[in-house]
Amino acid sequence: MLKEGSHFDLPIALALIAAMDALPADELPADELGGYMALGEVALDGSLTSVAGVLLAALAAASRGSGIICPAECGGEAAWAGEVEVIAAPSLLAIVNHFKGTQLLPPPEPRLAPSRSAGLDLADVKAQESSKRALEIAAAGGHNLLMIGPPGARKSMLAARLPGILPPLEPAEALGIR
Repeated sequence: MLKEGSHFDLPIALALIAAMDALPADELPADELGGYMALGEVALDGSLTSVAGVLLAALAAASRGSGIICPAECGGEAAWAGEVEVIAAPSLLAIVNHFKGTQLLPPPEPRLAPSRSAGLDLADVKAQESSKRALEIAAAGGHNLLMIGPPGARKSMLAARLPGILPPLEPAEALGIR
């Protein structure tokens, strides 16, 4: 079980804020923070820095029926979890103000990370007409594809351009392949 890491900064800071009664008790019942899972790195100036694993934490929070508090940079990733309340804040002060009701944070919209293969286009491939045609047919029909050949036959180059001709993924499909 993981017991250390920068993603524990935010839960520790929130626990200290709750223990110090930094929020009036009538505005934040003691058990309200207990209904949230929190993860994020807190910088020295109080800003929140993104951490890995937010989607998995949001899925776990959704299965337990609790919400999640995370850095604003990770909010779009956490929103993919579905029916979970996501508080995505740029700083620790924004979280305190959100619970006080002076600065309500809007729920983030689900968004995908930029594709690493962005910019690779099948139109850039010169010659290889039969190979390009096979890729197009496989993509259009949802067929499997097996590429065999000697080293240097440009199998990897063609495979890297396949995502560029596929339709965008539905949210459930995107969650399944991540």
